[in-house]
Amino acid sequence: MKFAPLAALALGATLAMPAQALDLTSMTDAEREAFHAEIRNYLMENPQVIMEAVAVLEQRQQEQQAQDDIALVKNNSEALFNDASSWVGGNPDGDITLVEFLDYRCGYCKRAFPEVESLVETDGNIRVVVKEFPILGEQSLLAAQFAIATLQTAGDEAYKQVHDALMTFNGDISEPALRRVAEGFGIDTDAIMAHMDSDEVAGVIAANHALGQRMNITGTPTFVMDEQMLRGYVPLDVMQQIAAEVRKDS
Repeated sequence: MKFAPLAALALGATLAMPAQALDLTSMTDAEREAFHAEIRNYLMENPQVIMEAVAVLEQRQQEQQAQDDIALVKNNSEALFNDASSWVGGNPDGDITLVEFLDYRCGYCKRAFPEVESLVETDGNIRVVVKEFPILGEQSLLAAQFAIATLQTAGDEAYKQVHDALMTFNGDISEPALRRVAEGFGIDTDAIMAHMDSDEVAGVIAANHALGQRMNITGTPTFVMDEQMLRGYVPLDVMQQIAAEVRKDS
């Protein structure tokens, strides 16, 4: 058997031709050794081929991930967009809903916070849903419990005040620290503290974790805008571009 040129034979035939056109199992040991040598020589002489193949693979994986994420959003749309237990802000009648899974101990969540605030303020037509998603330890859980308990006992406005304070808080989170965070808001901090360990608060966190598991969310922040999932920190200009694309396609 003659093995040249390799670009047509090895990298073309092995990927595109039917199995019977290149039956590696029928080769002799000498033929197989020569074939492997040709592949190695070609790749050593043309290493860019490897990077090109990796780039194509990554692009295909990204495209598949995007399609898989769209399906996940559709299958969980009710829990994402219409959950009565989650705080809803921005324009409640906005034409685009932005859902954020966040952890108050997450540095990238804190970095994204002013970006989200700017998007909501400058756009004026964004509905926001916050999913408390504590995954970074006991302090994260404590902060989420406090925020949810605030929502359930003191209402939307008090929640927003506490939420904003926690997003900009940089110290260790403890019950005394949470009391200090809530000072000046005119809310019943004792009632909130008493409610933190309730079944109602635990149920919200459990539901959010279950939703995150169904949607393969392993980190924060994770955003859902319309049908798109945005995993990780997203700068303001990118969120604005995505919003524009969503409106263009709707």
